[in-house]
Amino acid sequence: MAIKKTDKNEPDPFDKLIDAPFDAALSERYLVYALSTITARSLPDLRDGLKPVHRRLLWAMRQLRLDPGQAFKKSARVVGDVIGKYHPHGDTSVYDAMVRLAQDFALRYPLVEGQGNFGNIDGDNAAAYRYTEARLTKTASQLMAGLEEGTVDFIATYNGEEEEPDIFPGLFPNLLANGASGIAVGMATSIPSHNVAEIIDATLLMIDDPQASHDQLMQVFTGPDFPTGGLVVDSAASISQAYARGRGSFRMRGRFHAAEAQRAEDRDTGIERLSGGQWQLVISEIPYQVHKGKLIEQIADLIADRKLPILEDVRDESDETIRIVVVPKSRKVDPELLKEGLYRLTDLESRFSLNLNVLDATRTPIVMGLREVLANWIAAQTDILLRRSQHRLDRIAARLELVEGYIIAFLNLDRVIEIIRSQDEPKPVLMAEFLLTDRQAEAILNMRLRSLRKLEEMELRRERDTLMAEQAELLKLLDNPARQRTRMKRDLVALRKDYAETTALGARRTTIAEAEPTVEFNLDAMIEKEPVTIILSQRGWIRGLRGHAELDGDFKFKEGDGAAYALHGQTTDKLLLACDNGRVYTIGCDKLPGGRGFGEPVRSMVDIDSSAQIVGAMLYKAGEQVLLVTDSGRGFAAQMGDLLAETRKGRQVVNVKEGSQLLIARRIPAEHDHVAAVGDNRKLIVFSLEELPVMARGAGVQLQRYRDGGLSDAITLKLEDGLSWAMGGETGRTRTEKDMWQWKVARGAAGRLPPNGFPRDNRF
Repeated sequence: MAIKKTDKNEPDPFDKLIDAPFDAALSERYLVYALSTITARSLPDLRDGLKPVHRRLLWAMRQLRLDPGQAFKKSARVVGDVIGKYHPHGDTSVYDAMVRLAQDFALRYPLVEGQGNFGNIDGDNAAAYRYTEARLTKTASQLMAGLEEGTVDFIATYNGEEEEPDIFPGLFPNLLANGASGIAVGMATSIPSHNVAEIIDATLLMIDDPQASHDQLMQVFTGPDFPTGGLVVDSAASISQAYARGRGSFRMRGRFHAAEAQRAEDRDTGIERLSGGQWQLVISEIPYQVHKGKLIEQIADLIADRKLPILEDVRDESDETIRIVVVPKSRKVDPELLKEGLYRLTDLESRFSLNLNVLDATRTPIVMGLREVLANWIAAQTDILLRRSQHRLDRIAARLELVEGYIIAFLNLDRVIEIIRSQDEPKPVLMAEFLLTDRQAEAILNMRLRSLRKLEEMELRRERDTLMAEQAELLKLLDNPARQRTRMKRDLVALRKDYAETTALGARRTTIAEAEPTVEFNLDAMIEKEPVTIILSQRGWIRGLRGHAELDGDFKFKEGDGAAYALHGQTTDKLLLACDNGRVYTIGCDKLPGGRGFGEPVRSMVDIDSSAQIVGAMLYKAGEQVLLVTDSGRGFAAQMGDLLAETRKGRQVVNVKEGSQLLIARRIPAEHDHVAAVGDNRKLIVFSLEELPVMARGAGVQLQRYRDGGLSDAITLKLEDGLSWAMGGETGRTRTEKDMWQWKVARGAAGRLPPNGFPRDNRF
């Protein structure tokens, strides 16, 4: 293979290497990326509430003349123009953004009107962009109103071939009206949608009184207004605090409403009465950003897993409106209890976070409260008003210059015609004789003969008077902040009419009402109580057999496996599993796999560490205690209530030191009054149970002192009944030593050899 010779004139690629610390170079480049993500992708601009991709989408549609009254065009055409001219990113991301702007369940006031499949509230995706069509909505037009009036700056596109607006100047308050969400580097934003009428009312209050307090604003600005309706059940105080800080969260719930119910109270509570005293609940609205299909699947899982026993069935009877029917187990079920169960166990109740993190007029990310957002938006709209007025003044001045020239021409028409006919270069002569400007002279020379009619002079004078009157008003507007506020208020009041409470688009959808005191909801009380036999094998396979079988029965296990624990319980019981790492896990007996087969690994139900071994299994009994002892001889008693864990990860109860492990976890019967402990050295002690501390968590105290080895076993007993142990062999006899006084000492003693016949394995 021939070796390519390097041209001596080509630069050496190693000359481009930069000698710099790697961490400094990395941080510098990552900072550039972070700033780009924050300012150009994830956070909305406070002034128009849009991110660059949304702004470029709407601008491209405007350039394609996709106004509300025009015909639809293929979404593929729009996406192509956006990624080709303005937004050099993937077509999928651009189309997804366009789809969201068209979904009335995602955006409170859609900015795009779609034709075709743009997805649905079930969570189904939109059709490909070659199958759908789109155009702008009236709201989008209002947001872009004034672009041609010099209200905003235009910047070059990424390739310098086109121009795009820096922001949109329209008076529509899009930031709060439609909200926004996004995740940047080190920061995020989450803004819910709100009612335009309320936003305008709060803005008018701020314009009238710039010093208006936050509490005054919250009198007219009540809170979020989500596209899917529902309820916000937080208190007015907590909602107000969230908007004051710019951070918080809202608790959303679906709405139960039965439109076909005969009684008004049933309609409002969502109850439909059926024959025979039966009834059913109807869900008509669901929380924002919750997919209807997922919600129905969650409710169906509750039925299949018997997690909500008072629930019988769920049906989706939705068409254009949502109608989810929930059927109770019997007519005696309390409707409020069933609702509370659905709120707690499904996404029928969820939370929406508030994080008013936006880019201000200087493109600086900042978290603002409601008052700061409105004040900055008013300042931005005031600047737009001034720029629009100045732009109009410049246009008026340019037109007045021409009109004055036309009037001069009409007053001296014969002389003007004579100059034009006699002079080879009439323009300088006209300028010199009538003191005209270059533009005036050029306009006269370009004037059509038809304009020389007599009525034209009168029209020109009327136009001049009109322009001068408008000019005077604009000059007053520019010099008088009070007039500016009046003009903005007038424009806002006109905009409010399109989004009034009486209109279909403007009517509030989400109800703000603090939730009633919750019905006492005890999930365990809903579980059907049935006897169950719990079998836990040596290798950690667990199952629950119906009924109470003989605990020493011939149960089937996998080859090499055998029984470790066998308990009688009820499906309403909680099973506590103690592991040698000091953690205790909780499993509901109603969730145990059936008795067919070998059951399931207990590690599939709780997150037990792979190296941990189960050292104790017992059923939870309120008020009882458990003896917990490590192999180093330290231990304590714990209330069973302190052992219950609410998660799969369990609860750390015993703090075991390195090289040690939990060895004993036994229930303490109420009648027992002493503790017996035996060590590996075969020394036995008995001490009063009162000397054993009761703790919720810890390493415990020393039960017995050892010179060599550690603890072998520990147990509680009733002293007057003595200590019993199995004799071994085929007889199955037990021996009881009642005279235990000679081994009774204070806790922490070394002890003495046990009675004759005590098991050689040092186990009680």
